[in-house]
Amino acid sequence: MYRTHTCGELRLSHVNEEITVSGWVQKSRDLGGMTFIDLRDRYGIVQLAFNMDSDSPLCESARKLGREFVVQAKGIVVERSSKNKNIPTGDIEIVVHELNILNAAKTPPFTIEDETDGGDELRMQYRYLDLRRNPVQQKLFLRNKVALETRKYLDAQNFMDVETPVLIKSTPEGARDFVVPSRMNQGQFYALPQSPQTFKQLLMVSGIDRYYQIVKCFRDEDLRADRQPEFTQIDCEMSFVDQEDILRTFEGLIKHVFKAVLNIDFEGEFPRMTYVEAMEKYGSDKPDIRFGMEFNDLTILSQGRGFVVFDNAPSVLAINAENAAEFTRKQLDELTDWVKRPQIGASGLVYLRYNLDGTLKSSVDKFYDTNELQKWATQTNMKPGDLLLILCGDLDKTRKQLNELRLHLGNLLGLRKSNEFKPLWVLDFPLLEWDENSNRWHAMHHPFTSPKTEDFDLLATNPGKVRANAYDLAMNGVELGGGSIRIHNKELQAKMFELLGFSPEQAQAQFGFLMNAFEYGAPPHGGLAFGLDRLVATMGGSESIRDYIAFPKNNSGRDTMIDAPSTIDDSQMTELGIKLN
Repeated sequence: MYRTHTCGELRLSHVNEEITVSGWVQKSRDLGGMTFIDLRDRYGIVQLAFNMDSDSPLCESARKLGREFVVQAKGIVVERSSKNKNIPTGDIEIVVHELNILNAAKTPPFTIEDETDGGDELRMQYRYLDLRRNPVQQKLFLRNKVALETRKYLDAQNFMDVETPVLIKSTPEGARDFVVPSRMNQGQFYALPQSPQTFKQLLMVSGIDRYYQIVKCFRDEDLRADRQPEFTQIDCEMSFVDQEDILRTFEGLIKHVFKAVLNIDFEGEFPRMTYVEAMEKYGSDKPDIRFGMEFNDLTILSQGRGFVVFDNAPSVLAINAENAAEFTRKQLDELTDWVKRPQIGASGLVYLRYNLDGTLKSSVDKFYDTNELQKWATQTNMKPGDLLLILCGDLDKTRKQLNELRLHLGNLLGLRKSNEFKPLWVLDFPLLEWDENSNRWHAMHHPFTSPKTEDFDLLATNPGKVRANAYDLAMNGVELGGGSIRIHNKELQAKMFELLGFSPEQAQAQFGFLMNAFEYGAPPHGGLAFGLDRLVATMGGSESIRDYIAFPKNNSGRDTMIDAPSTIDDSQMTELGIKLN
């Protein structure tokens, strides 16, 4: 037996017991007559004590232990004379009478402690060492707990966990596929699923009326803090339901998970907002509603006064940063430089300061008198101490820029609290969006999303005005998940493919299996998928999902620990029938 107890469970109640523990050497302290070792495992840290007077050879062996040596120690639990209130085992120590080195270790490339000296890339290269650190293990524990509670809730709601294939057919779903060559069918390729979308719809046709899966998905897209080439979805589908049934079911899931994992209760129903309203108020379809700063349209009030920048702009939009009038000129210049960065792309920033003495001061005073500036202040509900920040330009572009500025200010002013959670359902997305490059319509979500019944007639006359029977759940500026009521009628699905530019032959080649299935009695159905990585990161108060994935990729899509992706040898290429240019 390598251990009778873990390093984190020993307390005063274990005093005088003979026990065995195993783990990694966290640190060693040589005090001459005594040597102390902090031994660590997944469950905590315990102090080992070696007394030179009672066992000189044993003490000498302890002194030779290096960081991260794997050891087994047998001894008696005693009460510590100098207690450590910072750890749960700080009232006791183990007086060791037998020490076994199970494995020696090289000096690690960074310190394996809560506050490490290792940079991101170094820790990713040695991820198996980084995973020994308590903060990283706690993140994985949170992920495990969320997944466990998700399964409990869905099982109680009669959902069935069904696995779907990983090697599938390449289909256009909005992102690039990862493809896998077939050795047995040379010249042909599998694709890794961007989602189990078509399979879960087929399960509905099969009569599995409540399906779920915690499943890996793959998308070959540019990476950022909340994206990985492989990610995990809580994927769900239901038959004989409408939108209200789905919102109620999965609102219940989120409430259950937050209560079970974080002991947080959400009062009442989650608020709801249409896509149009979200874009008008926040310039985002996943707005952070932990704070205000809703958009204000100053286009009419600001034009016709000789300020050419505003006069020539299609739209002039502003946000009121409450109690931010104390921003210095230097801080305002920094904000201006921030919005001019290529990632934001604004040409400049105009401000209006409402001073505490009631006076108004603007960066465009020469073009607007006090009465005109007061109209801006009234329109935007300013009060003394507030700061108005204004951007202008193309409507959609300006909304996106102002959304980024709003979130940035939320961080600067401490309004985006990581321990505060504000969910929001966003409804009634556009069904289609026009792509100028391909000169055709694209599905806003995916080709199987149903239009709202009352908008069916617009499919033939004004497709851009058609609303989707779709919904997203946003929280704290993050899209946690989304879904839709699906098309279950072959004729309507064929019409959708036609709008998306598929010929009947192309639609049959790509999705014939699904359209054929609809001919055998497809029930009305719909579903939703949550990003497990994003959900857990949000609950953990982080913007990066990478910390909550055991072995993530870096921003270039590489696993620096195993050096992937990598080349394969010529014999494999020949066997697969592949040649590189």
